[in-house]
Amino acid sequence: MRFDTFMLDSVNLYRYFSSNLASSVVFFSPPSFIFTPFSSIPRLAFGNFKKINRILCSSIPFVSTGTTHYEFSDVSSEVELRLELRKEGVSPKEIFIDANENSLVIKVQNSGYLRTLLDTNRLYGMIKPSETIWYIDDDQLVVNLKKQDPELQWADIMKLWESLTAGVAQLLRGTSIYLVGKSTEINHKTARELAVGLGYTPLNTKEILESYSKEIIDSWVASQGCDVVAEAETAILESLSSHAQVVVSTLGRKHGAAERPNKWQHLFAGFTIWLSQSEATDEESAKEETRRHLQDGLQGYSNAEVVVKLGGWDTNYSKAVAQTSLSAIKHLILSDKNLPGKKSLYIRLGCRGDWPDIKPLGWDYFLCIEMVYSND
Repeated sequence: MRFDTFMLDSVNLYRYFSSNLASSVVFFSPPSFIFTPFSSIPRLAFGNFKKINRILCSSIPFVSTGTTHYEFSDVSSEVELRLELRKEGVSPKEIFIDANENSLVIKVQNSGYLRTLLDTNRLYGMIKPSETIWYIDDDQLVVNLKKQDPELQWADIMKLWESLTAGVAQLLRGTSIYLVGKSTEINHKTARELAVGLGYTPLNTKEILESYSKEIIDSWVASQGCDVVAEAETAILESLSSHAQVVVSTLGRKHGAAERPNKWQHLFAGFTIWLSQSEATDEESAKEETRRHLQDGLQGYSNAEVVVKLGGWDTNYSKAVAQTSLSAIKHLILSDKNLPGKKSLYIRLGCRGDWPDIKPLGWDYFLCIEMVYSND
């Protein structure tokens, strides 16, 4: 599979490739993002790493349609885009179209200058630029784009919040999402945005635990210790693992179950996003930090399939972090469209902790854990 990095909003695009199941990392330093899918650490086999090969590209993501009105439709293996020319008698010689795999620029010559109708490098999916067809229909420009993936249904021509949530909701096929990380607040705020966008139910393990215990988490930790609270959250996660179409925000810090590698068997029931507060100040240090997390393997959070590194935090950025997380999940699922089905199978077999290499019936997760640690 692959190890990709994307920097969103005014930063460069980097790509990496590796051989295992793709995961994703995003570096967030308001208002910039780096989005880095990398290969997952094999479960129960820490230290099994492969060399990363790097390919470097440049990109400045943006969307510009001005006041141009457009109509969009998805027709099987291609998408059709209709844009208002706002002028009659436009000649084909006055139309300029530049199409690439994930970008599209459309301009029309008007009174001696070029007017931009659409300019974006955030197409909803990848296209085959050499097969782009366009023509003028009365006062509209019609552009037909051939999709690289005919099975991917485009929600819009560009990856905007509305189109992204609609498209990812379809790709997820009901699979739940779990947010983990050291900040309970960040997990909660981002989960709420994701749930609203996807039409999922937001669930908060902190609220569930406090409702059950009639005690705030900090008091519970002070009176009974981190281990007791982590065990209680693990029980909550077990009960939630069979739920579909939910976004679950989990506890942060040492009393959170997600920080412990041996508490992940029920988190694997959904797609997991690690919201990681980072000390990195630029993309290079963020990449190095990512490598260290991969090589650690002992911190439970490194099991996550999507990692969002936050160079800063403000509640006003929760929707932006949620949108970037959805882009990563979309990339992850498109790299292997069987992932939602595998998640469903994993749940049906009892969430035994054998993700992503689901074992035959009779496999014992806890016996394997015991054997791994006894060999260390």
